[in-house]
Amino acid sequence: MVWDKLPELVEKVRAGEVSAVSLVQQSIDKAKESEDYHALLEINNQALEQAKSIDERIAKGEKDGALLGIPFVAKDNFLTHHTKTTAASKLLDNFQAPYQATAIEKLEAEGAIMIGKANLDEFAHGSSTENSAYGPTKNPHDKSRVPGGSSGGSAAAVALGIVPFALGTDTGGSIRLPASFCGVVGYKPTYGLVSRYGVIAMASSTDVIGPITRNVSDSGYLLDILAGQDPLDSTTIEREKSYQSKAHNLKGLKVGIVSEHMGEGVDSSVKASIQSAIDKLKEAGAEIVEIDMELNELALAAYYVIAPAEISSNLARYDGVKYGVSAENAGDLLETYLKFRGEGFGEEPIRRILTGTFVLSSGYQDAYYKQAQKVRTQITEEYARAFEKVDVLIGPTAPTPPFKLGEKQDPLSMYLSDSMTIATNLAGLPAISLPVATDDLPVGLHLQGAQRTDKKLLDIAMSVEDLL
Repeated sequence: MVWDKLPELVEKVRAGEVSAVSLVQQSIDKAKESEDYHALLEINNQALEQAKSIDERIAKGEKDGALLGIPFVAKDNFLTHHTKTTAASKLLDNFQAPYQATAIEKLEAEGAIMIGKANLDEFAHGSSTENSAYGPTKNPHDKSRVPGGSSGGSAAAVALGIVPFALGTDTGGSIRLPASFCGVVGYKPTYGLVSRYGVIAMASSTDVIGPITRNVSDSGYLLDILAGQDPLDSTTIEREKSYQSKAHNLKGLKVGIVSEHMGEGVDSSVKASIQSAIDKLKEAGAEIVEIDMELNELALAAYYVIAPAEISSNLARYDGVKYGVSAENAGDLLETYLKFRGEGFGEEPIRRILTGTFVLSSGYQDAYYKQAQKVRTQITEEYARAFEKVDVLIGPTAPTPPFKLGEKQDPLSMYLSDSMTIATNLAGLPAISLPVATDDLPVGLHLQGAQRTDKKLLDIAMSVEDLL
């Protein structure tokens, strides 16, 4: 199934050329045909009823809604009605949320219909969607490979044509990495631009919500709906008037190449694809400048101190008493905690909880956590200096193409997959991954903008997309 751009699809629904029911049914049918890829964990059994209600409204002449009748999927860490919210963890195997995430509410208010929940790494801890308690998702281009993570199910659902867009979360690259591996567009907004209310927290100071789409135009269209302050999320910031993308003139555009991202450790095929894109930008009149971001090399280390510390705090609420499946046959309260958390969490969440608890513990907080926060500030300042010289930074989204399922057993090797994206989250910047044409496996081109320049970044990305 090939989806039209979202505004065009909405106009067809309004005009009666297609019905909401037919679009939702096609999505559900495609999801069932694609079960081997394990992109979705659950289908929303109310989706067709919601679509029917929208068709009835249209028949009465009620045609408002920027996403009228459009199906989508949400990563299964968004709280939603009509489906469970498991975060791909056995701890929340039967959890039914009492309310919905703000992002879901905003999309549904515009007529969008969630047809299911997408697979992810457990509690969004991972870069391959292999850490899901319900089994891995497979790459749409090669079933033997990973789709990236942690929003792997969302990216795979878009790449497979199940839906025209999906929601993901990005804490250190978890929208952009799977977009790169699956050959779709993944957008990470400026930190705080989209409300995180009703989304299961991972690392609260870097968590961001964003869309995964088939083109840049749809990313801007969706951000226009999702962005804005929310009284339920105190970290949200003011929005610009519009985020709907328009082509930006590439002639004279100052493009910074992060030299550290085109050096050692980058796969030759990735480097060749990115260099080809850079050459085309130069031919189009862009001014190419090499930018040294020396502190980027410290970003991975700083992130894996800061993020586990916040994870340790955020996951403390899962104790087998209030949330999730209760520990059976446990004796006292301590035994309940030990049994529930010891048996319920997978290896990666346990690894991050232990790391986070250690770096926050007495005698180690100053040595690790505070030092990592100082590095974070320096990284943010380094980006600010870079954007005084250039309009946009570009490079690979990931150092490698999608790797084989089970290939990266060493945690550090897995963490390195996010080495190109993590600094962006530490600095709170907007960024986007665009698919680069390739004869083999997908490669993502990573574009980063200065804080709160989302509209400008989307405009540039649209022009780069057209060029490529």
